[in-house]
Amino acid sequence: MKRVTWTLVAATLVVIAGWSGTVAGQAPVAQDQDLTAALLVEVRGLRQAMERMASAGPRIQLALGRLQLQEQRVNTMLRRHDDIKSQIASTETQLGQLRDSQARLDEELRRVTNPDVRENLESEGRMMKTMIERFTADLQRLQGEEIAAAQAVASEQSRWMDINARLEALERELQK
Repeated sequence: MKRVTWTLVAATLVVIAGWSGTVAGQAPVAQDQDLTAALLVEVRGLRQAMERMASAGPRIQLALGRLQLQEQRVNTMLRRHDDIKSQIASTETQLGQLRDSQARLDEELRRVTNPDVRENLESEGRMMKTMIERFTADLQRLQGEEIAAAQAVASEQSRWMDINARLEALERELQK
C-alpha cells in the first residue's frame, strides 16, 4: 500500500512539472539562460578571487620573510654604526688627553735646563708625537668607516622600505 502511494505521489509530481513547463512557454527558458549567464559570471569572479588569494599567500609569506631579514640587516648595520661612533668618541678622548700631555711636556721642556732631563723629555715628546699621529690616523680611519656605515644603513633602510611598500601593495591587492 505504501509503495503504491509513493509511486502515485511521484507520478503526480512528474505530471505537474511537465505541465508547468508547457504552460509557461518560452519565457522561463530565456530567464533561465540569463540566470545561468549571471551565475557563470559570478562563479568566474569567485574563481579569480580564490586564485588571487591562493597566489598572494606565498608571495606575502616570502615578502614578510624578506622584510624580517632586511630588518635584521638594518639593525646589524645600526649597531655597527653605533660601535664606530663609540670608537670615534673614545679615540677623540684619548687624542685630547695625548695633546694635553704633549702641551704639558712642551711647557716643561721650556723650563728645564738640565741636559739629561731635557733629553728624556724630548724622547718622551717624540714618542708622544708618534702616538698622536697614530691616534689621528685611527680617528680619520674611523671617521671614514662611520661615513661608510651611515651610507650602508641608509641603503639597507631603503631596501626595507621597498619591501614594505611591496607588502602594502599586496595588502591593497587582497582588499579588492
